[in-house]
Amino acid sequence: MGLKERLSKEWFMFCILLVIVLAKMDPSVGAKGGPLKPETTITYIAVSTIFFNSGLSLKTEFTNSWLHAASCFFCSDLNQSCWWE
Repeated sequence: MGLKERLSKEWFMFCILLVIVLAKMDPSVGAKGGPLKPETTITYIAVSTIFFNSGLSLKTEFTNSWLHAASCFFCSDLNQSCWWE
């Protein structure tokens, strides 16, 4: 297996190694108050991106879920109407 094939197969590990080396060379980039603003990017952007990517990987079974959602809506509507009387 050649180097190019190996890098294309193990690209994620290569990128992690590259980021670790870059962080070791210049840690001020990711420090609090640094140019990456980790107090904002980690708290909001990174977490949102992780959950968004997880949501994209879910299987979509629209017809079955639509029937289930409609029945749940009907039951919750019935339950809520009982509370308001």
